[in-house]
Amino acid sequence: MPRFNKKKLPSRHTSLGPDKAPQRSFYYAMKLTEKDVAKPFVGVVSTWNEAAPCNIALMRQAQSVKKGVSASHGTPREFCTITVTDGIAMGHEGMKSSLISREVIADSAELTVRGHCYDALVGVAGCDKSLPGLMMSMVRLNVPSVFIYGGSILPGRYNGKDITVVDVFEGVGKYSSGKISAKDLRKLELKACPSAGACGGQFTANTMACVSEAIGLALPYSAGTPAPYEERDKYAYQSGKAVMNLLKKNIRPRDIVTRKSLENAATIVAATGGSTNAALHLPALANEIGIKFDLMDVAKIFKKTPYLADLKPGGKYVAKDMWMAGGVPMLLKTLYDGGFIHGNCMTVTGRTMKENLKNVKFNLKQKVLRKYNNPLSPDGGVVGLKGNLAPDGAIVKVAGLKRLQFTGRARCFDTEEAAYSAVKNKKYKDGDIIIIRYEGPKGGPGMREMLSTTGAIYGQGKGEKVALITDGRFSGATRGFCVGHVGPEAAVGGPIALLKNGDVIDIDAKKGTINVRLSKKQLVARRKKWRPRKINFGSGTLWKYAQTVGPAYLGAPTHPGKKNEVKCYADI
Repeated sequence: MPRFNKKKLPSRHTSLGPDKAPQRSFYYAMKLTEKDVAKPFVGVVSTWNEAAPCNIALMRQAQSVKKGVSASHGTPREFCTITVTDGIAMGHEGMKSSLISREVIADSAELTVRGHCYDALVGVAGCDKSLPGLMMSMVRLNVPSVFIYGGSILPGRYNGKDITVVDVFEGVGKYSSGKISAKDLRKLELKACPSAGACGGQFTANTMACVSEAIGLALPYSAGTPAPYEERDKYAYQSGKAVMNLLKKNIRPRDIVTRKSLENAATIVAATGGSTNAALHLPALANEIGIKFDLMDVAKIFKKTPYLADLKPGGKYVAKDMWMAGGVPMLLKTLYDGGFIHGNCMTVTGRTMKENLKNVKFNLKQKVLRKYNNPLSPDGGVVGLKGNLAPDGAIVKVAGLKRLQFTGRARCFDTEEAAYSAVKNKKYKDGDIIIIRYEGPKGGPGMREMLSTTGAIYGQGKGEKVALITDGRFSGATRGFCVGHVGPEAAVGGPIALLKNGDVIDIDAKKGTINVRLSKKQLVARRKKWRPRKINFGSGTLWKYAQTVGPAYLGAPTHPGKKNEVKCYADI
């Protein structure tokens, strides 16, 4: 039986010595014994709620985590935090809450652990921002931690094909252009989401689930199993045991999350044609460990990584198919064999990535994943762009695109609602570049996703006939020629704020450039006339976020990160 010296752990502040008798009495009120209180306290946080199917299977899994902690001589303390579910928040002001929820999740997990002096942490998350939010809190606190994804939804079936919620978003566009009937749209919405779990394609949740294994914070194979399957509980139980092993060995998140492991994470995003949101979350994680790993650093990894996973929205398959084909470890193994993965990175198994992958073999009897030397395309599914329209950088998802260059005339909108209305009513033409601005982290505030607008464009059959540029962001489910994260954002006077209808813009995803055909002199003249817009919120959380949020290319951080850290929580 392992013995833990609580005199060296944070929980000593709430459980050791005569002067902590009042604190101990609270634990006894919750039916803990003196033996329980003498063990390390392990926070078990889930983002369980009834907001959406992504989250409803998480409390079940948290119970299995707790059993794993208890079996390894720890005392689990369960708590929940919020999520904002993008699919429901999409297309209206609710989406302003989405990215902000990442910070609230990270902050609330941090405060709960700090306030109660927990010694370790296991996080169970299901929906987009909850995955990076919990991972950020783990690295920030730096107590031994394990992350586990709650699992993806099963695919829906319609007309003999697997479908996801994206088919419904695009169905709205098809309905508005007369391609399908209201009856067909209703059939789609009734069939698309048949179970618990996060959206099934390689959208943000499954992208960040793959990241959790690649970065080393999650157990191998734990990202793959769909949410409804009881096999998930096995991984949850093992995650509880694993965190106690990390506590015993004093292996902490900052031993695991390093520049090399962030590069591994970026590699798997590119190889799976994953969500552009990863280029926001990886720099935010880097901020927590005190290094600069910005949008363009992520883009450099994307550029040299082969695209290997044929996953929706750019491809054919869903997360369940990838799991059945061999899962994240099989993809990591072929990437490692090709020299794209750093094998010497520590992971939550207590072993290195190389050691974890030693016995993984490639399954040749499946069509979802390719070997590194037989890619769908030689470079990743996401490309970074820079130019006079985006001096800080921008990003475009090219997985599934037939054309990688676009030149067109700007059609400017200062809100997503205005752009969506124009698209819905077909007040645009082929060759237009739809500009949606003042939707950045500060200007939104909250950097909304544009899936309603992009889904409608694609549903109308215009996915590659028009382009879209925004200082906001896109859902992992977005497809078409869509450029996001343009910085500096319009709210701070970035070039996107200076555009006028009819300006000619060149986007080249091969060269990685995005330019408006205006001279420096013309841009300077326009900037002199530009005036900042008043923020739409004068109070509350959205106002508070706008005061502190940093630029998108750095991950939209709201605090200075480790570089200004005075004292690490784990060492209190």
